[in-house]
Amino acid sequence: SSSGVSGASYFTGSIIGDRRDKDGAHLAVSSRGNFFLTWEPGSDFWIPHNRGTPRRIQNMGFVEGDIHKGLWMTLNGGKLFISPNDPDLGSDNFDFVESNIKTGGYGITDVAWRTPTEIWAVGGSNTMYASFDGGKTFQFDKSANKYPGNLYNVKFFKNFDNAGWALGSNGSLFRYTG
Repeated sequence: SSSGVSGASYFTGSIIGDRRDKDGAHLAVSSRGNFFLTWEPGSDFWIPHNRGTPRRIQNMGFVEGDIHKGLWMTLNGGKLFISPNDPDLGSDNFDFVESNIKTGGYGITDVAWRTPTEIWAVGGSNTMYASFDGGKTFQFDKSANKYPGNLYNVKFFKNFDNAGWALGSNGSLFRYTG
């Protein structure tokens, strides 16, 4: 092949999303969920990283919007992993720690930090989970349980007294009320 790689290449596929942290670092996940890429300002190129697990990556992001505070990664089957502070971006594998979250197999589509210790995760069948210990354990929150659909994004806005919103299918929008 023109790339000089014979046989299958592990790092193949297109990118399904790109997240940018507050200082301009980027994080992207491959469409196949088999690897992710990082880039920091001043770098000459993106660095590919192995997912480090047999499950496919569903989504990734920055802890509190800052690559230096760590990364979070959701995997198929409702798994959530969080890396320690200041991950080594030159390493192929990260030291992710699995959070204790019981999803019953429902996928987690997004995670957001309201405070350094309060974290919210959303996913399939309008499931919501909250952690009040920095992501070590999560509890199920039944706020959106009676509405059909899925939740895709959760965001908190520090500029607006940490107001929070979860966006779901069919235009559903849920507001955090505390």
